[in-house]
Amino acid sequence: MYRFSNTLIGYLNLLTLLASIPIIGGGLWMARSSATCESTLQTPLLVLGFVVLLVSLAGFIGACFNVAWALWLYLVVMLFLIGGLLCLTAFGFAVTGGGGGEVVPGRVYREYKLEDYSSWLRKRITEDQYWRTALACVVGSKACAKIASWTPLDYLQRDLTPIQSGCCKPPTSCTYTAGMAMATQDQDCYRWNNAANVLCYGCDSCKAGVLEQVRRDWHKLSVLNVVVLIILIAIYSVGCCAFRNARRSESEYQYGENRMSKVHPRWDYYWWRWLRDRREQLY
Repeated sequence: MYRFSNTLIGYLNLLTLLASIPIIGGGLWMARSSATCESTLQTPLLVLGFVVLLVSLAGFIGACFNVAWALWLYLVVMLFLIGGLLCLTAFGFAVTGGGGGEVVPGRVYREYKLEDYSSWLRKRITEDQYWRTALACVVGSKACAKIASWTPLDYLQRDLTPIQSGCCKPPTSCTYTAGMAMATQDQDCYRWNNAANVLCYGCDSCKAGVLEQVRRDWHKLSVLNVVVLIILIAIYSVGCCAFRNARRSESEYQYGENRMSKVHPRWDYYWWRWLRDRREQLY
């Protein structure tokens, strides 16, 4: 049991050390891609990969070679990672509240309204810098091309993704006469254009569809973060035991500093002194 925590933390950090290599490789591969959606993930992946690499290396060296300062550094960084992940998870659950879309009578798909989402998400998606990037992803995904050949019956019987519902068609409530929207309708009805490069890309419903997709993905990520947090806390606990073992191995007294008083020494001090005396008698 004395070396169990060191062995376990050593193997765990060896696995995460090896896992960081494909993460870094994926980030470098995305740097070569011209697709906007992929290039936006490049920096977070590279940062995550190098952080995991350095932290795992420190934990592996500290656990396997009983280097106390390396384990101390490992535990400090792990503590910050746990705190940061905890804050990110709480923030993710907070901003992904709401949304979900509205049921359209007689249709399988749902439609989405921009005002149903958190103010932080709405502010982000309405800024030109973020919307241009998101729109490039939508156009690059060719989501609208996949339903370009649908018949009116298909729209009645088949489901749509949030992006297809918001960006590839006008709102279901819109009414057109001779190709023109009638008065007193949703503003998105006037933004719609049948041209393949226009469609409803400028509609608020398109922004809402993108937010709904982000909300779903972020909610799944937040649930995954909870699982990762539990694993990290367990690893951190084992790392604390390994750090204690490394500190003990650096001192003559293998059970650490005695911290006794002259009147009431600790019980294990007597046991250690008896073992020391026996060794001296034998050798």
